[in-house]
Amino acid sequence: MTDPRDLPDADTLRARGWLKWTGLDGADIAAWVAESDLGTAPEVTAAVTDAVARGLTGYLPPWLRADLQQALAGWAADVWDWRVDPERVRPVGHVTEGLRLALDLVARPGAPVVLPTPAYMPFVTAPELWGRQVLQVPMVRDGDRTVLDLEAVDAAFRAGGHLLVLVNPHNPTGTVARRAELEALADVVDRHGGRVFADEIHAPLVHSPARHVPYASVSPTAAAHTVTATSASKAWNVAGLKCAQLVLTADADLAAWHRATELHEEGASTLGAVANAAAWSAGRAWLADLLAYLDGNRRALAEVLAERAPAVGHVPPEGTYLAWLDLRAALAALPDGERPDGEPLARWLRRRTGVAVTDGALCGAAGAGHVRLNLAMPRPMVVEAGRRIAACLDR
Repeated sequence: MTDPRDLPDADTLRARGWLKWTGLDGADIAAWVAESDLGTAPEVTAAVTDAVARGLTGYLPPWLRADLQQALAGWAADVWDWRVDPERVRPVGHVTEGLRLALDLVARPGAPVVLPTPAYMPFVTAPELWGRQVLQVPMVRDGDRTVLDLEAVDAAFRAGGHLLVLVNPHNPTGTVARRAELEALADVVDRHGGRVFADEIHAPLVHSPARHVPYASVSPTAAAHTVTATSASKAWNVAGLKCAQLVLTADADLAAWHRATELHEEGASTLGAVANAAAWSAGRAWLADLLAYLDGNRRALAEVLAERAPAVGHVPPEGTYLAWLDLRAALAALPDGERPDGEPLARWLRRRTGVAVTDGALCGAAGAGHVRLNLAMPRPMVVEAGRRIAACLDR
């Protein structure tokens, strides 16, 4: 029986008008920005539709904020075994805004940001726009996994860094950090009196046997130096509704939040809060079905690349719906005149294949020669994207 998620074609998806399908020219297959073609839970759709029908389109009311706080706290306890006081859950517009607020509220003034790379693109550029130097710390390989280089992280703190940005599950590599790795990181951060901004927006999107462990949950030490950001926006595809949540596990941070102003929370939209509350409280069964489909997608891409482009470095992601492709060896094997030769890699690939991906160079210096491919598409498109990329690199 054909899975209905296999059926939409590019024209149907483009007609929806999303950024993913309309934002780049020449994209026969749009696999760049982290939007999903696979829909959202009917419980989320019903909650948002009902809210609009009732006229719930004004500012975020206290009762809805409380619903959102309770919903995330309930999910965290049931799924991640993390007990969170709902009062410590604070709504914001999006995760990048959460990082800005964390820098303002808890980071040492003027201190550099420690950023393991490759990293989510705005984390590479936004801190510098806010007056902060970014200390890029390249991640390292441990077998098939891309992990933190704790010695290099330690050196970055010694060089003056104060707040480390931890992306887990990791965008773009798809690695899901293990408890022992997080505990070791907490020791390094604590030794330097540092802070951590934990971007856990992809936390619901984890493939077995990997398991998401919230960084702030690994110890009281970690909880005391962490601001955690999460959202239902990626897993349930509601990013355009603009609502993320910060979890302030440090008492001093919660007190600072209340002392500053509740204007921090005005960036969170009312409909975004409705969608997030519905996803956390009623979206689990739909998410399990989505993860099963995404598991098939990641396996399908791996099979195509292994068969047709074995020089492409690729490990199916443990979490997220993002595949990280190392094209360096395949590009080096191309004849003279066939390589990008200074043209941005993603643009070169789109021009030659019609597949729109994210250029790894935007993820920091460690991402050069890589691309990020979005797997949240109908499976035939995932397979076709892999075939086109393989054909382009096989000369």
